[in-house]
Amino acid sequence: MRVLDIGCAKGFLVKDLMIECPGLEVFGVDISDYALLNCEKEVIGRLHKGSASSLPFPANSFNLVISINTIHNLNRQGVIMALREIERVKIGNSYIVVDSYRDDREKRIFENWVLTARYHDFPEGWISAFQEAGFSGDYSWTIIS
Repeated sequence: MRVLDIGCAKGFLVKDLMIECPGLEVFGVDISDYALLNCEKEVIGRLHKGSASSLPFPANSFNLVISINTIHNLNRQGVIMALREIERVKIGNSYIVVDSYRDDREKRIFENWVLTARYHDFPEGWISAFQEAGFSGDYSWTIIS
């Protein structure tokens, strides 16, 4: 099995999956030069530079694609592109976590707390984006309350 972690930073999850699942081929992609240059030594050669909205891998490359709290760093159109890229590179499953809120109070808390998210929405807005992109994977929310 081949797994891709989108927004892998220094490769901590990549390393953990390699340790816990020997033989699993795990790769990561991140846009940060700093993270890639300062990655865990065990993942050197497994991390690639690239954007979630334009993944540097051929179609149907991974059995599982994971993206945890990453695609919210793109604007809405970038999110749609990233979701389509996940669909393009996956053979099987995908799982993402995105920022959301359930009411106006949680939205205010989120907006006061968030540092990098360019796109966030109520769950209905995210579901609309998933549908527009043709995203068929699983998802969950990070909700700050």
